[in-house]
Formats: sequence, structure tokens, C-alpha cells
Amino acid sequence: MENSRIEKLVIIGSGPAGLTAAIYAARGSLNPLVVAGREAGGQLVLTTDVDDFPGFPEGIQGPDLMNKMRKQAERFNTRFISEDVISVNLKERPFKIKTESLILNSNSLILATGASAMWLGLESEQRLRGKGVSACAVCDGFFFKDKVVAVVGGGDTAMREVNYLSKLCKKVIVVHRRDKLRAQPALQELVKSKPNVEFVLNSEVVEVLGEEKVTGVRIKNIQDGQTRELEAEGLFIAIGHKPNTDFLKGQLELDEKGYIVVENETHTKIPGVFVAGDAADPRYRQAVTAAGAGCKAAFDVEEYLEHMKLPTEGNGI
Repeated sequence: MENSRIEKLVIIGSGPAGLTAAIYAARGSLNPLVVAGREAGGQLVLTTDVDDFPGFPEGIQGPDLMNKMRKQAERFNTRFISEDVISVNLKERPFKIKTESLILNSNSLILATGASAMWLGLESEQRLRGKGVSACAVCDGFFFKDKVVAVVGGGDTAMREVNYLSKLCKKVIVVHRRDKLRAQPALQELVKSKPNVEFVLNSEVVEVLGEEKVTGVRIKNIQDGQTRELEAEGLFIAIGHKPNTDFLKGQLELDEKGYIVVENETHTKIPGVFVAGDAADPRYRQAVTAAGAGCKAAFDVEEYLEHMKLPTEGNGI
């Protein structure tokens, strides 16, 4: 069903970037409509302790933070659609956004679609997903209480997973391809202080072992090619993220990894289309930087719309 209303602003995504943009846009009288997605809230809903978002001296749970941000946006009458975006048409004006049941028209657009966890690409990994293989410690960690698990990765994402799992599991084995971790020093120090965390460097997982459930992993040493098996009842993949931008191919310029190409902070090459958060940020990928980008995008949209003077019509959603 195509909605007859021409929105001032549609925001695609409901993580820190999208919700912050919504808060600022709503306060700026832009009456934003957020296409939140079926899995609303972004990566923070898969995160447990958030200790680096300002304003929470005791820390806060990721889902709680996102719930508070959404309620704040709703306080200023932001509207939400809990559907995924199927496609967009950015070559016509107003822009068209097709969701699972609607076609929306909008004079401006903020893309805040974030990024999703990447997998190793092993047949055994996919076969055992949900049977011991996971990409979310906060989602599945409870099932491995007092058990031995392995975590693949050496960046911030991996170390946060390790920190969470170390509180539940008997032992956490970190498998990383490089000879040293890539995570920020504070996170490295945190996990290295855990007595039940073991590091296996210069190694990669080549097979997940088990038939009905994970029983271990086969790893290969990068330097000498030797393989060996490690016993583990769970495997958590934390090797990075892929931007959620597939629906933009052919509509907007993306780099070789799929990240949205930006010009001047939040602008894309298409006037009226703006971006905020991890969909355009392969470097920082932090909730606070995403929120800051959402704020900037809302201001940039407001400035853009001031020069348009286009009418809206219909009753809206």
C-alpha cells in the first residue's frame, strides 16, 4: 500500500544513530517517521554492560539504553514502523521507501541502518548455529554457565564478549589470527586480568566439531600450519560487522565493503539523503559516535528542508 502523505523525514534504523536523529528532528518540528525494523534497537540490544556511554556512572545494559532512547524519541511524538525496508528509490523525488507492507514517500532520508555481525563462513559453523555457535554472548551466554567456550576475534567486539562470558563460564578461550589483540588497551587489560581467560594467538578456527551440538573446535596455527583440537561447548564469533546496506546497491554510492560513502560529515552525493552511524563508519563503531552522527544528520536535514518549501499531503501514519 502506498501512503499518500509526503513525509518531511524518514529515518531508516533504530539504533543510537537513528534514535538520536529522531529526538533532534522531532524537537525541530520535522515530525520524523522511523522505520525501526523487525529487530529494532541496533547492535546495542545484543550488548550487556555498556560502561562507555556518557551519563551512566554505574553503567547500563544495552537493551535498557536503547529502550530509554526510544521512549525519549516517543516523548516528542516520533512515529515508528516495526518493519524492514525492502528497497528504496532515490532517483525520483520524493524518495520512495518500500517496507514489507507500505511504500513511503519522503522529501529527506536519514540512513542509520548500522551493521551486523560477520561469520567465519564454515559449513560446520552454519550447521551448528543455535546448537552452540552464536554471535551474541548476551543472548546465549546464560546457556553456557560453568562451561568452557571459545571466542573468535581480537577487537573491541570480541573483548566485550569475552568479558561478559568470563562472568558466566568456567573458561573462555580466545582464538585470534594475529600475534596480538586489536582491542583498545582498557579492554585488553580488563580481559587479561580474568583468571579464567586463555589466549590462543596466531591461530584460526578451521572447523567446528560436533554433530548435534558443539563439542570443540579444530584450529590451525597460522605460522606452522599445525592443527589441533580444543574442547569447548560453545563458540562465539566476534570478528566484525557488515554494514546493512544491501538494499541501497544501485541507488547510492557504497565503498568496496558496503559502507555508505559520505561527504561533509553526514551528506551523501544525493541531496536530501543523509547517513549516520555504523552504516558509514568502519572505524569507530561506538554508540556515542553513532549518536553524535545522528544529531549532526538531524541538523543537516533541518537545514536542507528549510530551502525546499515542499507541501505535504494525506493523513500520515
